[in-house]
Amino acid sequence: MKSLSNAALSVTGQPMFRILDQAEKLEREGKKIIHFELGEPKFDTPQNIVNACVRSLESGDTHYVNSYGKYELRTIVQQTTLTSRGFKPEIEQILVTPGANAIIFLAMSCLVNPGEEVIVPDPGFPTYLSAAQLTGAKVVTVPLYESNSFRLDPQDLRAKITPKTRLIILNSPSNPTGSMMKPDELMEIARIAEEYDIYLLSDEIYGRMVFGEPEKFFSAGIHDSCKERTIIANGFSKAFAMTGWRLGVAIGPKDVIQKMMLVVQTIHSCVPPFIQEGGIEAIKGNKDGLKVMMSSYKKNRDYLVTHLNLIKGITCLIPEGAIYAFPNISGTNMSSDKFAEFLLYECGIAVLPGNNFGSHGEGYVRFSYTTSFELIVEAIEIMKNTLGVK
Repeated sequence: MKSLSNAALSVTGQPMFRILDQAEKLEREGKKIIHFELGEPKFDTPQNIVNACVRSLESGDTHYVNSYGKYELRTIVQQTTLTSRGFKPEIEQILVTPGANAIIFLAMSCLVNPGEEVIVPDPGFPTYLSAAQLTGAKVVTVPLYESNSFRLDPQDLRAKITPKTRLIILNSPSNPTGSMMKPDELMEIARIAEEYDIYLLSDEIYGRMVFGEPEKFFSAGIHDSCKERTIIANGFSKAFAMTGWRLGVAIGPKDVIQKMMLVVQTIHSCVPPFIQEGGIEAIKGNKDGLKVMMSSYKKNRDYLVTHLNLIKGITCLIPEGAIYAFPNISGTNMSSDKFAEFLLYECGIAVLPGNNFGSHGEGYVRFSYTTSFELIVEAIEIMKNTLGVK
């Protein structure tokens, strides 16, 4: 019998869905599970966004559109990029994609040959590894340290560059740590990419999910206005509670975006126009829903982190953005896998082992604090009663 391709045999996918499968099996057996494993907003998509999509469907907007994306959405992206990131990309630099996840694969498939190197943060988002496995790229990791608030050190990055390096991936705010890099660090990495003539993919899916003033968010894309080597990956899933819509936006050099568009064209033809109408409304419409969500997440974050730090064997930094806490559980004398297994089967709490995000995630677990405040309080009480308090 013929075997599968090397790419198919090597791809690992996203581990959070394996944990979800285990949790759902326990729920079918009658056990109550408090879910912290998926980065899934508890909120439904705001009604004004849903209404825009429905109006589009009812008006017959169900046909093919330009593979780059609807012109109106791309022009709105131009303006919001100027407001949020300080530069206005040209229309040919913008590509609408079927989710932000796809941008990672699109960028690697268009920029990296098999055997060439991609530098990624460790711990970092698992899709970076899976995309590399599918494209035949070699992953080179840069360790992130709790002592540096899990920020990627530009000099640690520089030490990993070789003649085979083709792409550097950044993620700020970060999944899984919630950390945010400082503007000077991001600019230094952009200068390093320029010095070595390497492409830079800045994963900014959590760019709107910053605790504090919106001005606190900073993009490395401002260094070259995404005209030479920087590609921004962004999307609507997290900030607008649109995970099921699968709508992303890439900004990058015209020649790169054009080739990425051809891959989208080959696989998907285009993103459905009625989905894009939801994106248009998300950007230009009422954002009260976003404010409500971020207020809820901040309350959840503050309570969860404060009380995790009261539990024996656990310490946790305060994340500055995104929707994740990444506590250090090494004081429990359990590995990441054992601790996550203990919480799931003994406490009815589903979290992700930190080593799912790379070897430097060992000794940590990831909590996604998008569930209800009441369930967070309940989970903390269970952990206090089971593990003890300091």
